[in-house]
Amino acid sequence: MMKKLIGIAAVSGAMLLALTGCASGGSAASEGPKPLDELVVGFAQVGAESGWRTANTKDIQASFEEAGIELKFSDAQQKQENQIKAIRSYIQQQVDVIAFSPVVETGWDAVLNEAKAAGIPVVLTDRAVDSQDDSLYVSFLGSDFVEEGEKAGQWVLDEYADASEPVQIIQLEGTTGAAPAIDRAEGFAEVISANPNLEVVASQTGDFTRAGGKQVTEALLKSNPDVDLIYAHNDDMGLGAIEAIEAAGLEPGVDIKIVTVDAVKDGMQALADGKINFIVECSPLLGAQLVDIVKQINDGETPEKRIITEETTFTQEEAIEALPTRQY
Repeated sequence: MMKKLIGIAAVSGAMLLALTGCASGGSAASEGPKPLDELVVGFAQVGAESGWRTANTKDIQASFEEAGIELKFSDAQQKQENQIKAIRSYIQQQVDVIAFSPVVETGWDAVLNEAKAAGIPVVLTDRAVDSQDDSLYVSFLGSDFVEEGEKAGQWVLDEYADASEPVQIIQLEGTTGAAPAIDRAEGFAEVISANPNLEVVASQTGDFTRAGGKQVTEALLKSNPDVDLIYAHNDDMGLGAIEAIEAAGLEPGVDIKIVTVDAVKDGMQALADGKINFIVECSPLLGAQLVDIVKQINDGETPEKRIITEETTFTQEEAIEALPTRQY
């Protein structure tokens, strides 16, 4: 009788182990390290809305190709529903790791819980999700967007330190609900609040696109003809603003100062030409760091929960110096 009980316990233990394995299976780490050429990573990109995003995509694809890791890629065309479809497709394909840059912050819990249930680790790149359950992703790799807004605000604060009259500012926001749009606005507002003369008289989304930046600036200049400065959440919207300012017969960088975030080549050239006055860098070159995170997961290691990219700022002189060797 005792032998029979031991046998039942052993079978029960084996079944429990098997069930536990199913609950965590599917990821690279759950079955031990795989050869890199057997790893499959699914990446759901926001889209190709800007020069920054294009550079980000190229760098990620090149980094995985160099590492010998298969990368399945999808372009969400700036639509959350497309990203969710892509993530669900990667879950069905049982990829080893899913990475994505969320179009917006909210609305991810359901699909990320599906990935978790399938045992597939998720890595956030560039943008965060707004979820109370941070177990839904293993790591977030990207910039500190609040700090970027603060850096932009600090330049404006210093530039108008002696202002005794109101300084009118137009803000060109990124995609509504997107982490960089929310955080860059927050950081900027916090810093410029130190000088009551600095006033954001209009703030509207240009959706991170050059065309959007031009269209919004054209409209806002009509209702705010005495604007002194434009703060754009990315270079592309700032470049669109330049077109609108010139079309209005004004000189960008002189009649209306411009501060942007990103530091892509076109933006840096505009800064070197004096059409933009200051740029806060947001590096799109996240590929190598993302590959490292995937390797850590594959090796059964736990990546840091928050990995911040190192970035700087550029004046006109610094842009002129950096341009010849600029990678993006």
